Amino acid sequence: MGGDPALWSIVALPPLIVAGALAGYAAERCQASAETRVSIGLRALSGERLQALPATLLTSLPAGALTIALHRHPQAVARLVVGHRAAVAMTAGGPLLAAAALASVSWPSALLVLLLTPVMIVFFALVGGAMQARAAEQERSFRQLAGQFADRIRALPTILANDALAIEADKLSGRMNTYAERTMGVLRLAFVNAGLIDFFASLSIAMLAVFLGLGHLGLATLPGFARLELWQSLFILMIAPEFFAPFRRLSEQYHAKAEGLAAAEALDRLLDPVRSPARPVDVIAVDLDLPSRGLVVITGPSGAGKSTLLRRLAGLDGVTDAAEKVDHPTNCVWIAIDCLVVGRSLAEAICADIPPPTSERLCAMAQRLGLLDDGLLPGGLAAPIVPGGANLSGGQRLRIAVARALLSDRTIIADEPTAKLDAVAARTIRLALHEAAAHRLVLVASHDPELIALADRRVHLQGGCDLEGTA
Repeated sequence: MGGDPALWSIVALPPLIVAGALAGYAAERCQASAETRVSIGLRALSGERLQALPATLLTSLPAGALTIALHRHPQAVARLVVGHRAAVAMTAGGPLLAAAALASVSWPSALLVLLLTPVMIVFFALVGGAMQARAAEQERSFRQLAGQFADRIRALPTILANDALAIEADKLSGRMNTYAERTMGVLRLAFVNAGLIDFFASLSIAMLAVFLGLGHLGLATLPGFARLELWQSLFILMIAPEFFAPFRRLSEQYHAKAEGLAAAEALDRLLDPVRSPARPVDVIAVDLDLPSRGLVVITGPSGAGKSTLLRRLAGLDGVTDAAEKVDHPTNCVWIAIDCLVVGRSLAEAICADIPPPTSERLCAMAQRLGLLDDGLLPGGLAAPIVPGGANLSGGQRLRIAVARALLSDRTIIADEPTAKLDAVAARTIRLALHEAAAHRLVLVASHDPELIALADRRVHLQGGCDLEGTA
């Protein structure tokens, strides 16, 4: 300030600039490396958890949601536990250090920036809650999009055969637009949050600059801003932005926090489905007083817990308390669109896990359910089945499961057995289940009004533990 600069300061300046840049680069690399380690470890643990699940429970998991969960969610959780936590730690200490540095020169300057801190915290709380809700909607819409896409890929032969490609493409397009909308909703809130921080930071620095300028011009004698040396004013204007820098970084990480929390909840639901059911466990603990034979149909709104109830009764979720309500819980056969398909041919797939029927009876049952007339499954009973039934549509899987159930003498537990079927196939299955109910218990969850009309007893599940039964 009016004098010659010290030689040491000129010599030290370039190395300090380089050192600062290298320190920032090293910090970013360290954070990225930590996030990578966390995501890789989480994927490995997820794989171990999936391998430990029972086969029936594993095959019931939605393939599309599971794929995106293992691909996207570990990285989102890693950003939450590393990047967001680092930003929180910086916010806890950085502003206090900057305020202390300001107070050493001008305590009113430190007080001015500190007064804006509660305002920013309030905005963080308001925007953060809204962003977390939007991120949960975004994750849910992407999961639905992935599930719909996986189902359409599996059923592509059926879609092409029915000339429904344009219709299904429009449905996928609508789902993609929904996901894009919800993603933009999250980003808009993130930009609003960052904009608010920048606004308050700029306002505070501008106020400091005005007060300091008025003091140097002698136009105002504000305490703490008058009679300052020029270097002190420059010091204040250099340090003040550093007070707000951690808040700005935290606002940038709010998006990562919202996505990470939504991803963690989604992983919990997928990797621990027994402990994280859609409905509380005591929904399943009620006594349905099931008869030894007859057609019992469980109805109720979507999400009321019908599928969860049936899976527990069939013993597929590893919880046996509810299954004891059925006369022979270990002697039942399960029907659903996600049934496990084993065997290398149609005949082997139908006969899996049941006493082998006569060839005449097997052929008659396959013919009755339209499996021998299916142009997309040529070869009759010798039609080849890809491991896991990857070449089967949802309707074909369902009809194979129904054929297996009808050829056995076991209790039948069926989840939406007429879903994804054409009118002729659905009518055939309704009548077949009604006939089977004459000599054994057939327990069905369904929205199909024609199947409900055939029921000997109807149980309406309202949600929670509310059950209504009608004969």
